[in-house]
Amino acid sequence: MQRILALFDWLGGAIVMAFRAFRMLPAAPRIIKRTVEQALHGGYATLPIVAILCFFVGAVLALQSGYALQNFGAKQMIGTLVGESLVRELGPVFVAILVAGRVASAVTAELASMRVYQEVDALVTMNIPPERFLVLPRLLAVLFYMPVLTMIGIILGWVGGAVVCNYTFIDIAPPEYFQSVRAFLTVSKMLGGLVKAEIFGFAVILIACNTGLRTRGGPREIGFAVTDSVVYSLIAILGLDYFITKAIGA
Repeated sequence: MQRILALFDWLGGAIVMAFRAFRMLPAAPRIIKRTVEQALHGGYATLPIVAILCFFVGAVLALQSGYALQNFGAKQMIGTLVGESLVRELGPVFVAILVAGRVASAVTAELASMRVYQEVDALVTMNIPPERFLVLPRLLAVLFYMPVLTMIGIILGWVGGAVVCNYTFIDIAPPEYFQSVRAFLTVSKMLGGLVKAEIFGFAVILIACNTGLRTRGGPREIGFAVTDSVVYSLIAILGLDYFITKAIGA
C-alpha cells in the first residue's frame, strides 16, 4: 500500500511541477539562453549516436526483411516495410530511448546534485522558482529538438536500408527502394510519428527533472536517482507507445 501511495505521490508531483513550469511561460524570454544551451546539450550532443544507431537499425531491418521476403518473391516491398516501421514505431521509440540514456540521465544527475548540495534551496531563498530556472528550459528545449532528431533518425534509417538493398543479395536499386518507401507513406503517418516523439521526449525530461529534484540524502542517492530515472523513462516510453498507437493509430 505504501508503494502505491508513493507512486501516486510521485506522479502527482511530476504533474504539479509541469503545471508550475508552464505557468511561467510569460517569463520565457528571460530564459532563452538557457533553453538554447539545453537544446544544444540535448539535441546536438545526441545527434551522432542517433545517426549511427538509426542507420544500422534501418540496415538490419532491410537485411532481415530480405531474408524473410525473398522466398515469397516480395523483395520490392522491403522499402515499404522499412519506411513504415521507422516512421510509425522504431524511429520515435529508439530516439526516445537514446534521449533517456544520454540526456535524461545527465539531467537527473545534475538536478539531484543541486538538491543534495542545497543549491536548489539557495535558489528558493533568492526567490528564484526552480521550475522556471531549472525545469522550464529543459522542457521547452526537448520540444524543439525531439522532432528534429526523430526526422534525422528516420531518414538515416531509410538510407541504411537503401545501402543494404543495393549492395547485398537483395539487389534493389536505390530509386526502386525509395519509390517503395514513398508508396504507402502519408503525411498523417509522419505526423503521428513526430507526435509520439514529442510526447516521449517531454515525458522523459519531466521524469528526469522530477526524479532529480525529489532526491534526498547524500551523494550515494544521486546514483540511485539516475538509475530510477532511466528505468522509469523506459517504462514510460513503452507504455505511452501502446496507448498513443491505440489512440491515433500510428
